[in-house]
Amino acid sequence: MALDPVLSARADEQAHAARTMWNLLHVWWQMMPKDKRTPANADAAIRRARKDIDFLAVLPAQAAQAVLKTYLQAWKNCWEGRAAAPDFKARLRSVMAVDIPQGRDLNIVRVHRRWGMVNIPKLGRVRFRWTKNLPVGRQADGDNRITGARLVKDALGWHIAFRIQTLEARPEPHRGPEVGIDVGITVPLALSDGTTYGHGEWLTESEQARLLRLERLAARRKKHRKPGERTSRRLHRTYDQIADLRAKAKRRAVDWQHKTTTAIAAKYSVVVVEALTITNMVKSAKGTLEQPGRNVAQKSGLNRAISRQAWGRTITMLTYKTARRGGTLHKVPAPGTSQRCSACGFTTPGSRENQAVFVCKNPDCGWSGNADHNASMNVLHLYRMGLALVPAAGRAVVRRARRVKPATAR
Repeated sequence: MALDPVLSARADEQAHAARTMWNLLHVWWQMMPKDKRTPANADAAIRRARKDIDFLAVLPAQAAQAVLKTYLQAWKNCWEGRAAAPDFKARLRSVMAVDIPQGRDLNIVRVHRRWGMVNIPKLGRVRFRWTKNLPVGRQADGDNRITGARLVKDALGWHIAFRIQTLEARPEPHRGPEVGIDVGITVPLALSDGTTYGHGEWLTESEQARLLRLERLAARRKKHRKPGERTSRRLHRTYDQIADLRAKAKRRAVDWQHKTTTAIAAKYSVVVVEALTITNMVKSAKGTLEQPGRNVAQKSGLNRAISRQAWGRTITMLTYKTARRGGTLHKVPAPGTSQRCSACGFTTPGSRENQAVFVCKNPDCGWSGNADHNASMNVLHLYRMGLALVPAAGRAVVRRARRVKPATAR
């Protein structure tokens, strides 16, 4: 979005007001008895807060109602076991965003091939970059229309995302092969048919050097700050420059993930991945004072490498992209997939001494090959054995299914 400093400051005020509205609503929810926690009472409390607190008036009424709707949905997700209970939103750690729940007042107009104009409540007409085809004008009807929008701010500025309601035909069943995928750090995606997908560094050498220089500069300026002293403008500016580079790296990573998952979903009908609990994999190894951990620095580096790969986001993309093309995604248990030999089926100690090469220690086998390729074949083998995981009430259970071989055409 092309916002001047004045409009950007107004959007910031609306985002802070929306975050404050969420926190006030959370306080009200905790203080009220259970029989008084109704949407009607919450709506009345929001209306009263917008009248009593001046700075909440900068938030449009529709956006305030969207905060209530999102908060109630968060509790519903918690009760159904899909997420944790909602909590307060911190100023520095929460995403700055404003919802526009109704799309009828946006009045979207395409100026030319690259730019469009949109009407945002209490901001006016704003230009935005036209990157997707939107159902506007004659293209909009009852089945294809814009139902709302959302303003989101990151380190690179404010962006707008439109919610579109569209009617799509049910896809035909995908006729492609099955594939197992092993995720890793050195090789991000290794497929059971021998295909690998990798990437380089998200930042160039000059950008990495600049990021390192800025991080050292921020640490030096923070070191000379006295306890309780406010952060200087120079330090804030350094933090902003660091955030810009990290946001640029994240955009490049997401772009690679989109292109890679699109290619996989278009080629394969069944995609099988491991059911990884990433939160447990990136836990700290510091331990306690009585029992300190070992190799803490190495474990910290491994945790950062795992977080940079964003395996969960890749699996999420594969889930909806395979469904759009008539395919399916399945998860299988993760333990033992990298230690088992895909040729003989035995798990022998010492077969995975080298991280890159798998050598079976079974005297009757002796197979050797790429370790990631071996793990991906084991992932596919678990699915073909019927050991697929089905999510049920926030947990995964093993499903043993009898697979029927499809009939071949004669």
